[in-house]
Amino acid sequence: MRATVDWQGKACFSGRAGSGHRIVMDGPPEAGGENRGVRPMEMLLLGVGGCSSFDVVHILRKGRQEVSGCRVEVDAQRAESEPKVFTRIHLHFVVSGRKLQQVRVEKAVALSAEKYCSASIMLGRGGVEISHSFEIVETA
Repeated sequence: MRATVDWQGKACFSGRAGSGHRIVMDGPPEAGGENRGVRPMEMLLLGVGGCSSFDVVHILRKGRQEVSGCRVEVDAQRAESEPKVFTRIHLHFVVSGRKLQQVRVEKAVALSAEKYCSASIMLGRGGVEISHSFEIVETA
């Protein structure tokens, strides 16, 4: 994997992933930014949420579950002093679909957390306390 990040002035940076997709990162006004994009640490949370959601949906679909939606709400806490690393991240999955089996959703979340989501596993090995929960929403 490769990525390039270019300074755009003030506290703004544009990132380009090896896949060609672009993202804008910017700081808040109090840090000299103009709030034109997500914060770099928010990008980490989005990455963890995206990585784990990808796993959960993939595992459920492979298990022939009728998934129609998956949202993960990521809540994190950071250290008070520099470096303000993440100390705790909680991922709450809201999985919707028809006749989803609770045991399969629970297993998908566990497999993502313990085996497949390289982003959360990497952070967890680095000392971040990572927890997971889920709920199922039945759809018509």
